[in-house]
Amino acid sequence: MDLFEQSLRDDRDAPLAERLRPRTLDEMVGQEHLLGEGKVLRRLIETDQLASAIFWGPPGTGKTTLAQVIAGTTRSRFVLFSAVLQGVKEVREIVGRAREEKAYHGLKTVLFVDEIHRFNKAQQDAFLPFVERGDITLIGATTENPSFEVNSALLSRSRIFVLHPLEAQQIRTLLQRALNDPRGLAGKTRADQEALDFLAEQAHGDARIALNTLELASATAAEGVVTTETIQEALQKKALLYDKGGEEHYNVISAFIKSLRGSDPDGALYYLARMIEAGEDPLFIARRMVVFASEDVGNADPRALQMALAVQQAVHFVGLPEARINLAQGVTYLATAPKSNASYQGIEEALAEVRKSGALPVPLHIRNAPTRLMKELEYGRGYRYAHAFKEGFAPQDYLPEMLKEKRFYRPAERGYEKTLAERMRYWESLRRGPECDETES
Repeated sequence: MDLFEQSLRDDRDAPLAERLRPRTLDEMVGQEHLLGEGKVLRRLIETDQLASAIFWGPPGTGKTTLAQVIAGTTRSRFVLFSAVLQGVKEVREIVGRAREEKAYHGLKTVLFVDEIHRFNKAQQDAFLPFVERGDITLIGATTENPSFEVNSALLSRSRIFVLHPLEAQQIRTLLQRALNDPRGLAGKTRADQEALDFLAEQAHGDARIALNTLELASATAAEGVVTTETIQEALQKKALLYDKGGEEHYNVISAFIKSLRGSDPDGALYYLARMIEAGEDPLFIARRMVVFASEDVGNADPRALQMALAVQQAVHFVGLPEARINLAQGVTYLATAPKSNASYQGIEEALAEVRKSGALPVPLHIRNAPTRLMKELEYGRGYRYAHAFKEGFAPQDYLPEMLKEKRFYRPAERGYEKTLAERMRYWESLRRGPECDETES
């Protein structure tokens, strides 16, 4: 369906999010990195120089809306195409009409392909000749990484623009607009400010969820007043005390890390669940796990870092809700792994020493000696090549003279059991009453 046909419909029965779609660039909310004054995408749109593009971002960030605004701003014919419902046959029909519109009316066609990643690579190839000839301006929308999901030939002919989840304040702006706009709920519904703030947070950057929830809450609100309780009922979930920008956010992530450090998989899973249920960015959790793997497990189990990085990749590739399983696997591994902060302590002490003593001279015998002059100055003289010695170890000083007795890396043997079952038994014994020194980290 093209934009002109769509404009003839009576949209009074359309969902609120559909009725309130922005019509101009100035009505767009969010994506300032692309649409702010002087930014690249805005300049391309305003000068009608936008070629084919891929919009990559989470649901509800304005990919379809932006494509429609582009068509309206550039006075192009807009055709919405679904990779789920349509195929190559329909592509040829659309291109045929696009050529006619261009030939007889001088009208360009913007072909918007929603969920372009659902086309296989062969189907995506169908767009290539039409994009190359300029028959259509292709705009593909995807929630998946286009590097993996979009044909490389199509990628090379398109600009990729990354759309970010909307911030809570931006969602709040859209909700207030919905209450004031005649196309929306103006004159029909009022809302508590606390309810709008709550919904803006709970939408987690998805404008469509926010507006659809507000519409549902409006339909069930007593006396036309939307409250926090109405929003909770519409969302079918209770609010968790977890303000992503406030104190409880830091309390929960602190408890999560300390549970991992304390080798308590149950506590770590509980706080992981708290963060997931409250809508925390799963990649934020994965990043904290990657840091933890080196800071608190270190070389006591070098596989911990590999596990954490694998979890990060899995979360990025799979996404929620399934990625909760990947997170849980990584969390339980890190919690039950033996612990060592020797690497963390070592780099902190080394940095402190460098800041205190400055750039001390590198010992002559381990300096690089690529020139004759450097060799005459005894650079590299007396260096012992480790592989020429038994066991591949050559005793010699590597630190500067004034630091040669210094030790930064001090791994400690703590007697942690090797097997997971033994480590779990060790943890249970600690729970029953460990004798340990309380230290502040």
